[in-house]
Amino acid sequence: MTSHAVGTDTAEPAAPTDVAARAIDLSKVYGAGDTLVTALDGVSVEFGKGEFTAIMGPSGSGKSTLMHCLAGLDSASSGSVRIGDTDLPGLSDKQMTRLRRDRIGFVFQAFNLVPTLTALENITLPLDIAGRKPDQDWLDTVLKRLGLTDRLTHRPSELSGGQQQRVACARALAGKPEIVFGDEPTGNLDSRASEEVLNILRAAVDEFGQTVVIVTHEPHAAGYADRVIFLADGKIVDELRDPTSESVLDKMKSLEQA
Repeated sequence: MTSHAVGTDTAEPAAPTDVAARAIDLSKVYGAGDTLVTALDGVSVEFGKGEFTAIMGPSGSGKSTLMHCLAGLDSASSGSVRIGDTDLPGLSDKQMTRLRRDRIGFVFQAFNLVPTLTALENITLPLDIAGRKPDQDWLDTVLKRLGLTDRLTHRPSELSGGQQQRVACARALAGKPEIVFGDEPTGNLDSRASEEVLNILRAAVDEFGQTVVIVTHEPHAAGYADRVIFLADGKIVDELRDPTSESVLDKMKSLEQA
């Protein structure tokens, strides 16, 4: 199921161009005084290009905060985030909006589809806003791979949950982003629809060379990744390569006991 870019197992450090996103000594603090909460505590981590990474950890471990900071949806209290060779902290609001629109794809637990638009209009919406024409061959490939070709004129209310999430996946992939982030992308889905979405994200990496990073609490979902990072109390405490749902489950149990 998993496949790797050549050279990911060597001891050589990755060249900067091989890193899709990185966090450098990232901290995020909410509140002050007695109500102070440290959501992230000096996290440094890299996400390789063309790799599928899952972020896991107990509730309140900081996994969603990490993803939101990486994706430019939230700003860190200190430290730095880089997408490719772009430092996020130095960007203006306008540059940040453009970066999120042009270089990042998102798949959320809530599908975030516009109810008045058709499936196809939802898929091309970010491109339309950017004034960019989709690459038709690429779009056709994505739509076919996601089994959406005969659903394009349907509005979200006419689609099942799994179909809506496939539309959300297609929207995330349509602009050929450098990196696709998923925040519990299978959280609201039944097992069949969940399987479809995970297969799509896996195919995005294996067939399209995308970089995918998801936050999940499901060992089964994490088993689709090349690598799983474990957070606890705002710190990275462990990582697994070539995970299986069993190895992930064992690791989660030991973290919760600790």
